[in-house]
Amino acid sequence: MSHTPDTRSQRLYWPVQMQRNRGVRGLFVVVAAFLALYVYLFPGLFSIGGVSKFAQSWFPLALVSMSQAILMLTGGISLSIGATVSLGAVIAATTMTGPLGVVGGIAAVAVAGLGIGAISGAIVVRLKLPAIVVTLAASFIIGGAALLILPRPGGAIPIWFSDLLAGNTPAALILLIVTALLWKLYLATPLGLSLYASGENPVGAYRGGVPVDRSLIAAYAISGLLAAAAGLFVAAQTGSGDPVIGTAFTLNSIAAAVLGGVGFLGGRGTMRGAIAGSLLLSVMINVMFFLGFPPVAQYVAQGLIIIGAVALPEITGRRGPR
Repeated sequence: MSHTPDTRSQRLYWPVQMQRNRGVRGLFVVVAAFLALYVYLFPGLFSIGGVSKFAQSWFPLALVSMSQAILMLTGGISLSIGATVSLGAVIAATTMTGPLGVVGGIAAVAVAGLGIGAISGAIVVRLKLPAIVVTLAASFIIGGAALLILPRPGGAIPIWFSDLLAGNTPAALILLIVTALLWKLYLATPLGLSLYASGENPVGAYRGGVPVDRSLIAAYAISGLLAAAAGLFVAAQTGSGDPVIGTAFTLNSIAAAVLGGVGFLGGRGTMRGAIAGSLLLSVMINVMFFLGFPPVAQYVAQGLIIIGAVALPEITGRRGPR
């Protein structure tokens, strides 16, 4: 009996997903262990307020981790994510209380993020320049633009909007779930299906009829959108804008994506891995705080745990059957 293409695709789906998850199984174990320790140290996590506050601290990092992971799947990397977060924050803080209102401010942040990402992607694709160079230059330009808009911390976010996103409701967790679902839907589109092929073997993908250039530019645009959205959420948390508030997010986004098993050479990794990596970083910080670690010890312990979590899949892989 013959099988239709849809039937064959369904039969291949789970083996492919298992293969993609192979590199992050160790990470899931580490995340589960830290979550269990966190729950032991802070039983209030199971309350609505506890879940809400934790999700609010995790959500911006999860967004920038997804932003970085998209570009790493294409074989690139972004050093402008932190600057884009800052720009999103200052745009939100300077527009939402003005004539544009909240809806106009959200639209302005989205347009800025999409535009920055699309322009960076077009430069990388059309001029064949290294992504790390283009995004490094972009980080200075975007950071300068943020300082021009808001030279010092200021502006304001409507109180009701801050309460909606960063109050005592699990809005951040709901938004993260919606974002992850939208990513799954994107992967079902032609551009989404082209993402892994464009990152793993762009020449072969191009010869096979894959729209490599459009796929890469779309990936950069989505990456910019996610980073700017993270800035909007941070502004809602603080109630104002800060032109340098996103600085730490660049390296943290890379760390979370690498923890999640996303490779630097493109075509390897999953978005759920990047989200799990961001979760580990967030839980790790909270656990060390409750254990009373001094700031210096927190940095040392965080570095050691990151190295261990990344090395664990390699060690277990070498001990497996050959």
